[in-house]
Formats: sequence, C-alpha cells, structure tokens
Amino acid sequence: MTLKEPIRQLIYQLKYAIEQLEPQEYSMALSALSNASIGQHIRHIIELFQELEKGYQVGTVNYELRERDYKIETSPAFALEMLKKIENSVAKEDKVMTLISDYNLQCSEPISLTTTYYRELIYNIEHTVHHMALIRVGWGQVCVHPLPKEFGVAVSTLKYRQAITQ
Repeated sequence: MTLKEPIRQLIYQLKYAIEQLEPQEYSMALSALSNASIGQHIRHIIELFQELEKGYQVGTVNYELRERDYKIETSPAFALEMLKKIENSVAKEDKVMTLISDYNLQCSEPISLTTTYYRELIYNIEHTVHHMALIRVGWGQVCVHPLPKEFGVAVSTLKYRQAITQ
C-alpha cells in the first residue's frame, strides 16, 4: 500500500494555493479564520508531517512537541521548500509506532497508544484536508484567484459527488 500519491496530490494543491498569494497575503490575519493566517494553517500541516518524520526514526510520535516555526507561516518560499521535503520523505515501509498525546488539561500524564506509520499518514491526510477546508473559508479575503473545486474536500466526498451526478 502506498499513501504517497494522495499526499502528493494534497501537496500539489497546497503549492498551487501558496503560489497564488503574495507574501503579505499569505501571512495576513484573517477574520474568517479567527485572526489566523493561511500561512499559520500551512505551518500546522507541515509541522505534523515533520513530527511524524522525526517520530518514524525513533518509533514514537508526539505531535504536541512540534516546533511551531514562524518562518513557515511567514515565508511562502520556505513553506514550499518544506512541502517538497515532505513529498520526498513519506514513501517508507509501514511499522508499529507509539503515539503520545495529552488530551486532558486537568491531568499531567500523557496517553500512549500503539499506532502505525501508515495510520499516522492517514491521520495527516485527513488533518491536511481539514485545514485546507479552513484555508478555503478565508481564501476570498486575500485572493481573487479561485481555488480548484477539490481543494479542501475529502476524496470520499468527491467520489460521492461524482456518483450522484452520473
């Protein structure tokens, strides 16, 4: 099984969107995004993939330890470089991993779950689509160029829409 192609498709869409924006548009706080920027959403997507890459090496992933690199959210060129690195790094063998996360504000002990690399790639695909949908919500505040109809829409939804129009 390879998940590289669906990830490549998402990265292609993200690159297209980034290339439509001027740097100030990319990093502009948007009211439709609760004053977040498109760049902040791109950073968030990239950093989860980066954490998974780091985690693959040691067998443990903790998305909460991501760096939150300001350069990714303010420099479209740097974000494009990071997306290319992700695209080139995801074709790995599946393996068992540990996911560590802390979902409870009242408890200081994180949870630890068994997962796999492929399962986490699927999580990152879904997470990316979710943030792309949010980017779509704010897009009109900064750019007149339309986004492709599939931008921010899950493949299952695209397939469903295609089936009902036939």
